[in-house]
Amino acid sequence: MLLIQPRRFLRKIYPKALWHYGREEKTIYLTFDDGPIPGITEWILDELAKQGAKATFFCVGANIMKNFAVFSRIAAEGHSTGNHSMFHSKGFSMPLENYLNETDACQKLIGNNLFRPPYGQMKRGQYRALINKGYKVVMWDVISYDYEKISPERCLNIVLNNTRNGSIVVFHDNIKAEHNLKYSLPRVLEHYGNLGYSFKAIDFKTKLL
Repeated sequence: MLLIQPRRFLRKIYPKALWHYGREEKTIYLTFDDGPIPGITEWILDELAKQGAKATFFCVGANIMKNFAVFSRIAAEGHSTGNHSMFHSKGFSMPLENYLNETDACQKLIGNNLFRPPYGQMKRGQYRALINKGYKVVMWDVISYDYEKISPERCLNIVLNNTRNGSIVVFHDNIKAEHNLKYSLPRVLEHYGNLGYSFKAIDFKTKLL
């Protein structure tokens, strides 16, 4: 299992990436990777709506093309969308040109500059090229491991024990994560909502030309 909270040296490797927001305000930034997936993404949207919460969905281009109505609903309900590449390929095994082509193809569907690398994988050259092209690379400081073979209770505790002001938290709207997600997300929303936290979407400052 990977680290729940990335080590400091990774932040030095990708210094312009967004790992978390400021710690002053009681705000949490929920993110969901890999969708949109019918049923699962729609369930997440329903749960967020119950709490008046906003979130960010890092979408795979191929899934957008197959499920465009679900993708459209995300934005219609006031959430952000971001680029998670066209086919969810692993950056460490891809040549730079292929990696950028796949990212740019998904960006044409997304329409903004938010990008999260699949599996968190970026070679240094890939990262530099993305920054030079104007992408805003969004990482995280808490990952739920909802997709792993762990108990739903363990998944929930990972989030509750590590999330704090300004945290960017990763969940997944995919089939592998569904069981743990459906247990954890409502409880996370309720827990932090009762503590007076707000849930916001990650904003993008500029559009790509």
